[in-house]
Amino acid sequence: LETSGHLDRPNDAIQTSSLKIVDKETAGLLRILISEMKTKAKSVVASLPAFSAFTALIDLPVMSPEEISKTMQYQARSFIPLPLTEVTLDWLPIMKLTDEKGVKKQRLFLTAVPNEQIKRYQNIFQLAGLNLQILEIETLSLARVLTDKDPTNTLIIDIGARSTAMAVAAGGLLKYSTQTDFSGGYLTQAIANGLGINVRRAEELKRRRGLLGSGGEYEVSTLMLPYLDVILGEARRVKNLYEKNYREKIERIILAGGGANLLGVEKYVAEEFRLPALKASPFTKIGHLPLMAPFTGNLGAPLAVSLGLGMRRTN
Repeated sequence: LETSGHLDRPNDAIQTSSLKIVDKETAGLLRILISEMKTKAKSVVASLPAFSAFTALIDLPVMSPEEISKTMQYQARSFIPLPLTEVTLDWLPIMKLTDEKGVKKQRLFLTAVPNEQIKRYQNIFQLAGLNLQILEIETLSLARVLTDKDPTNTLIIDIGARSTAMAVAAGGLLKYSTQTDFSGGYLTQAIANGLGINVRRAEELKRRRGLLGSGGEYEVSTLMLPYLDVILGEARRVKNLYEKNYREKIERIILAGGGANLLGVEKYVAEEFRLPALKASPFTKIGHLPLMAPFTGNLGAPLAVSLGLGMRRTN
């Protein structure tokens, strides 16, 4: 179910990094979706946008789960700008390593989500008549579905309408996660402002021509490039930071979200980074009916987070 109100009114987005999610409106959209799907399922696994959580990679000596729990409480205080009583902490093991002195360590991915945000999600699903079982940040879902059983170090760039999530992942595990407010919406607005047309028409042109505009529509492509370059500039910063701090090379890029369907974007990104750049194709990991085959190419990238949630174990 794709909403479009934010195209005309930025404040109409059901969720942005600067606005609280609108509980009743979101629950109403969910009820519409459930009705159209005709599903009887009530249990929910849901994602939080990357901007809703504080995350960090923590290297610790090998220790017991009880010791890890105590240590993480202490570590969290150094990067979370909220009292620990106001957040819920969780962590996942990423890898084992040996430091320069030969000491064996373990790397963990620490996540902290404000309790207020969790309660808001619980309220939304309750209003929609659903039972929320699990919440996880969207980059965990992307890592799972796009790199499962593949050890290639991958930079995932998930270009949404309101924000862009970025992650480093391999083997189905999330190694690094961040986000930027520059997004596909900026590309649409650039076309609207440059051509003097309304944003809905601009969105239509963006989807139809992408970066491959020619003739009279060549300007559509050129108007978007400065904003796309800002997104890729942030992605380059993430790549360089990860490679410097963790001494691992990024070997490829996978584009997800609605922005991955921008025509010509894979080639442009590959040339900019001099790395293989692919559009997310998560349906290759998911069983589906043959009649869906004509649609999976364009649906895969926007639904990558959802499909990654579907692969999550609920126990």
